[in-house]
Amino acid sequence: MAKFELKLPKMGESVAEATITNWLKEVGDTIEEDEAVLEIATDKVDSEVPSEVDGVLVEKFFEPDDVVQVGQTIAIIETEGEVENASETNSTSEETTETSANVAAVEETVSQAKATASNEDYKDSDRFYSPLVKNIAKEENISFEELESVKGTGKDGRVTKDDILAYVENRGKQQAKPATQSPASAPQKAAPKPAATPISVNGEDEIIEMSRMGKMISHHMVNSVQTSAHVQSFIEVDVTKIWNWRNKVKNEFAKREGEKLTFTPIFMEAVAKAIKDFPLINISVDGDKIIKRKNINLGMAAALPDGNLIVPVIKNADQLNLVGLAKKVNDLATRARAGKLKPDDTQGGTYTVTNVGTFGSIMGTPIINQPQVGILALGAIRKVPAVIETPDGDFIGIRYKMFLSHSYDHRVVNGALGGQFVQRVAQYLEGFDVDQTV
Repeated sequence: MAKFELKLPKMGESVAEATITNWLKEVGDTIEEDEAVLEIATDKVDSEVPSEVDGVLVEKFFEPDDVVQVGQTIAIIETEGEVENASETNSTSEETTETSANVAAVEETVSQAKATASNEDYKDSDRFYSPLVKNIAKEENISFEELESVKGTGKDGRVTKDDILAYVENRGKQQAKPATQSPASAPQKAAPKPAATPISVNGEDEIIEMSRMGKMISHHMVNSVQTSAHVQSFIEVDVTKIWNWRNKVKNEFAKREGEKLTFTPIFMEAVAKAIKDFPLINISVDGDKIIKRKNINLGMAAALPDGNLIVPVIKNADQLNLVGLAKKVNDLATRARAGKLKPDDTQGGTYTVTNVGTFGSIMGTPIINQPQVGILALGAIRKVPAVIETPDGDFIGIRYKMFLSHSYDHRVVNGALGGQFVQRVAQYLEGFDVDQTV
C-alpha cells in the first residue's frame, strides 16, 4: 500500500488560498481517479478538488470553513500501487520520515486548533476570520468587539495572522503603559460597532439563511462604500448606428463563428479604448500610493440563476478584436451561469462594467469593485424621440439611446477625469464604424 498526499492545487497566479466548504468523501470511502473529494471556495467561485489516484480516503487534515494554502496537504489517500508524489513511502527512508513528520505536524496543528476552542466563536461578524486568527484571538482572550476593531491588511481588509499577532503585541504594551500618560498620547479606543436595529419576527415570516456567496458580497459592498468616496457621472449616448449594424451582421456572424454577437463586446471594446486614453482610471490605491496597472483587465458583472452576482474578468481586453471579445464574453458568461468558472477567471480585474439595462433599468449607481477605482453601468437601450441635426436644419426622429453611469473613487479620480472618461466611451460608441466587417 502506498499513501498519496492530496494537496490543494494551484488555481491561478493570484490565488494563494481557499476555504474548504464541504467534504464530498469521508474517511474510509473509496475514491476513483478524477472523482471530486471536496468542495472549496475562493472569493466568489466554488470549485471541486478531484483525486489524482484510485484509492481509499484514510485521513483528512482540515474541516469545513478552514483556510488552506495552495500546495498544502489536505488529505491522505491510500492506494494499491506506486504513486508519484511526496507521500511515496517506499522511495527512501528519509522521505518516509519527512512525510510522517509533515503529517504529524498537520495533525498537531488541527489538534491544537480544536483544543483552543472556546465559547467565543465570532459567528456574528460580517467580516471573515480564518480559523487561525480565531484561535489566536481565543487564546489571547480577545473579545468579539475587540477583534472587530483590529485593522486588517489582507485582501478586502481581511485580518491576517501578522495583523492579529501585531495587535496582541501592541495590546500588551498599551496595557503596560502608566496611567499618568497625557490624554494626547493615550491610545484611542476603536469606535464600538453600531448595534443592529432589532427586528421582530412573527410566526408567518420566513427566515432564510444567507448563502456563503451572499455573505461575501454583502461584506465586499459595505467595505467598498466605507473605503471609496463614491461619485457618479452620467451621459446619454446615441447607439442607433450600433443597433442597426448589429442587426445587419448578427446572423452571418453566428453562422460563421458559432457565437452570438451581443452588445457587450462592443461596449467592452469602447471601454478598453477609453482606458488607454485615460490610464489613470486603470489604477488602485495602496495607502498613500497609487498603483498604475499595466494590463487592462475588464470585469463583466454577471447575474447568476440564484440571484447572486459574479464578476469574471477579460484579461488584456485591449489586445482583443471584436471577434475575440465576443468569444471571450460568451465563454465567461456561459461558464458563470453553469457554475464552471475557475478561481483565476475572477481575479486580476482592473475596471468593471455592469449591465443594469438587462433588467430594464435605464441607469444605476453601481458600487466600485475593490480595489479598483471605477465601474461603468450600462443602461437599457431605448427607442426615443430625439433632435437630429442636419445641414438643412433640426428634425425630430426616432433614435436608439442609452445612459452610461460612471461611479468612481473621488479620493484619486476627480470630476474632470471621471467625466472625460465616460464621455470618451460615449464618443467611441457614437463614432462606431458601421462599415467594418467581423
